[in-house]
Amino acid sequence: MYGRPYDSMGDRMSDARFDAATEFDSQLDRLVRLGYPALAGQTEEEFRALLSPLRDAAVTGAAGLAAPTDARVPFLLVTTRELVPVPERIALTTLAGKRKTGVLDRNFPADDLPTFHPIKELEVPAGPAYLLFDVDRGEEYRNVPPSAALEDMTTKDRLPITIDEGLAFVTLHPAALASNRCFSLVGSRCRDRRVPALWISQGAPKLGWCWFGNPHTWLGSATANPVRVGLG
Repeated sequence: MYGRPYDSMGDRMSDARFDAATEFDSQLDRLVRLGYPALAGQTEEEFRALLSPLRDAAVTGAAGLAAPTDARVPFLLVTTRELVPVPERIALTTLAGKRKTGVLDRNFPADDLPTFHPIKELEVPAGPAYLLFDVDRGEEYRNVPPSAALEDMTTKDRLPITIDEGLAFVTLHPAALASNRCFSLVGSRCRDRRVPALWISQGAPKLGWCWFGNPHTWLGSATANPVRVGLG
């Protein structure tokens, strides 16, 4: 049901030290430490009670997947703009080992954000949070236009990730965003040719956009297993 990552030689990866329940708890704890409960208008107890029902599904869905690396993680606890708005979430991101917080690109006005929605192929669960499995930052798509990356990943039974999912990636695993290892979020689109992307600017994450048909040597297109598991 869930895809499994490969190492550079194409063999199945495994790591007996990886424990999905511990990873889920770590992700939830990080959101709490960053102040997500208050931003969601909830107490810590309410916030944990809301998201904890996804724990069992994380354990089941991550069975057989490898431990997190900088480039690929077995699952993400994704919060949506229904719970916390995008500008507040990008402001809580940092690069690995850094303190400077993320920003919204000045060419990506905040009032534009509500016009970007998940593409229909993703079947994103409704609600404040869900699980995304086998997430990869898509280095193989560096210098490949998002349009061509999208076509290729679908032939491999993969799909792109959204703004919410990209923010979860760099929030929960800051090392995922690195120099020349940035990524487009082809799973979120509006009615034009813009594609959201996360890259590094002045030592911090930046959420901006590029064009659907333009390649960049430093920008890949992140992918994930098509299956998403919601709260309902």
